[in-house]
Order: sequence, then structure tokens, then C-alpha cells
Amino acid sequence: MSNGKKLQLSFNSPVILGFTIACFAVLVIDKVTGGTSTSLLFSVYRSSLLSPLTYLRFFGHVLGHAGWEHFIGNIMMILVVGPLLEEKYGSSNMLFVILATALVTGIVNFIFFPHTQLLGASGVVFALILLASFTSFKEGKVPVTFLLVAILYIGEQVYDGIFIQDNVSNLTHILGGAVGSGLGFVMNKNKMNRY
Repeated sequence: MSNGKKLQLSFNSPVILGFTIACFAVLVIDKVTGGTSTSLLFSVYRSSLLSPLTYLRFFGHVLGHAGWEHFIGNIMMILVVGPLLEEKYGSSNMLFVILATALVTGIVNFIFFPHTQLLGASGVVFALILLASFTSFKEGKVPVTFLLVAILYIGEQVYDGIFIQDNVSNLTHILGGAVGSGLGFVMNKNKMNRY
């Protein structure tokens, strides 16, 4: 550095970085509590509507992860795509996308899959992927990249949901993609303020 300027770290994407740190902290707490904290606060399942924790779990489940591999798989994609989207759409809109995705996927799981515990940020990942493919949207024109991403990502989830039996919530991925697409359409039509 010839000018004598020092290299500094930049907290360039506060919502995405904050979300990442929160997911990491929740996973560490999960390990310390032997999974109790995640079951109690950071996963959604059928529980009493009279319990305030039920409503907290509708949002908190996106912070919980089943283990390090699950966490890294989700967070890597969020860290690649998220900061670019936060720069384009603003921090408040990114927070809204995360919260909307959490609420939609949490409520759908609560209603339709009462005996299945849902946790993880994969719905958020899919929301961000579909939102990213919407960034070149212009009035009256649908980007081919959006169509390809929607067909490939959502098509794979439909296929996997029908033919592959695993612990992956394909419906959560589809719902996350739908939330990202819908909000991408709204944000690109300048119907959401950018802050």
C-alpha cells in the first residue's frame, strides 16, 4: 500500500452477516444444550397456539440447523448471493425477505406437517436464489435466467419430493422460491422502498 492506507474490514451486508452470525450462534448453543434449545426455539412443529413459543418458532426455525454440514451448505449460498441482493434492494428489504420466508414456510409446515420438525435456512436460500434471478427484470420483460432458475431449482424440488425419500423439506424450498419470486417482482416494480 503505497498511500499508507490500511486495509480495513467492511461490514458490507449487515442483514446477511447478522443472519449468518445468528445461525452460527444458534448452532453453537444447540451443541452446548444437546439439541434442547433448537427443539424449544429454533424449529417449527405442531404445538399449542396458546404458547408464545409457537409464534417465535414460526420465525426462529430458519436459524436452527441439524449440524455443521447443514449449516455450511445453507450459509455458503446465502453469503454468496445475499450481499449482492442486499446492496441492490437494501437491508430492510432483505430482512423482510428472510422474515416473510420464515413465516410462510413455518405456518405451512405447522398446518400441513404436524409431526415433522422443520429447521434450517434452505427456504431462505431458495428465496434469495429466485430473487437474484429477478435482478434484471424490466417492465413487460421476464428474464430468461429467471425462467431457467425457476425450472431447474423448483423442478428439481418437485422431482425430489415425489421420487426421493429423505429428510429434506422440498416444499420449504418451493415456498422459499415462491416468496423470493413474488417479492422480487414487487421490488423490481419499485413497490418496496429501498433502505
